[in-house]
Amino acid sequence: MHMKDDPMRNAQLKPGYNVQIGVESEYIIGMDIYADRSDVATLIPFLENLHNHLAIRSKNIIADAGYESEENYLYLEANHQKPYIKPSMYEKWKKKSFKNDISKRENMNYMEDEDYYICAANKSLKVQGISHKTSANGYVSEVTTYECEDCTGCRYKEKCTKGNRRLQVSKKFVEKRAISYENIKTDEGIQLRMNRSIQVEGAFGVLKWDHNFTRFLRRGKNNVKTEFMLLCFAYNIRKLHSKIQNERCEKHLHPLKTA
Repeated sequence: MHMKDDPMRNAQLKPGYNVQIGVESEYIIGMDIYADRSDVATLIPFLENLHNHLAIRSKNIIADAGYESEENYLYLEANHQKPYIKPSMYEKWKKKSFKNDISKRENMNYMEDEDYYICAANKSLKVQGISHKTSANGYVSEVTTYECEDCTGCRYKEKCTKGNRRLQVSKKFVEKRAISYENIKTDEGIQLRMNRSIQVEGAFGVLKWDHNFTRFLRRGKNNVKTEFMLLCFAYNIRKLHSKIQNERCEKHLHPLKTA
C-alpha cells in the first residue's frame, strides 16, 4: 500500500494492512484489519462484524468521505441507520472555481418531472441510455447517460466540452448523497462530525504518538489483529481511567464551541 509516511517521497509501495476502528463515547468499541487499501469496501463488513459482536446497531453512522458509495448508503438505509458521511466532493463544492464551472452537473438545472438537465447555454441534456456498473464487491448500480442535443456553435463549448456534452449519473447515488449532505449540515451533524474527528482521529493519534506504536511487530492478518486488539484494550483502560479522574464518565460527546 501507499503509506502516508513516505520519507523517500517516491510513493513507494510497502506491506501493510488497512486498520479500521469504531469509536463511541471515546472508547474503541470495534476494530478489524483489512487487506483492501480502499476504505469504501470496508464499511459494510466492519458494521456487520460490529453488529455480530454487540447484537445492536448504532443509530448514527459518522464517516469520512472515503467511505461514500451508493452501496454503503443503501446498506445504512436498509438497516435504519442515519448516514453522516461527508461527500467526496465536499471540499471541491466549496471552491469558487467549482461553482463557476458550467460543465459540472451540480451547476446545471435538473428538470425532475421530465428527467433532463439544462446547461448554461439553455440547451437540454436528455436521456440517451441506461447502463449498469458492477463494483468490486459485486454491487450493481444503474447509470443514466444524458447528452446535449447539439453543442455545435455554443459560445460556452470551450469551457464545457469537446464534442456534445455528456453526463453519466447514478440517480440513486445522487439522491442518497443529498440526504447525507443535509444531515451533516444540521447542528447535530456538525457536532457528530466534529466528534468523529476528535474521537476517531484522536484515538489513532494516541496509539501512534503517545503509545509510540507506528508499526506492527507481528506478521500475518490474524497475528496483527490480535496485536491491535490488545492495544485497543490498553487504550480503553487508559481512557476509562482518564474519564474517572476528570469526572467525564457520563460525557459522550464533546460540545460545540460557542462564539
